[in-house]
Amino acid sequence: MLTLTDSAVTAILTLTSQPELPEDTGLRIMAQDADAPSFQVTLAENPVAGDQVIEENGARVFLEANAAAALDDKALDAQVDAEGTVAFTVALQTP
Repeated sequence: MLTLTDSAVTAILTLTSQPELPEDTGLRIMAQDADAPSFQVTLAENPVAGDQVIEENGARVFLEANAAAALDDKALDAQVDAEGTVAFTVALQTP
């Protein structure tokens, strides 16, 4: 199952805790192409039927089925630049 680093949790909470968003908003990750995995990341109010839901320290991630399969042994990390732009990266999980 995809794991979240502390940086990813913080970034997701920052993105999803905007006052205009519903309380249960999460980050939804969808696979664009099963053959060459690239992913689309959006904010979503709820998971879609069939999504795998990962919740860690209040941060919620909704994984579309193909994305869940591709990211099963991965860790989601995030970096925030000086302007506040968030960049998510995926790496192999470390034991």
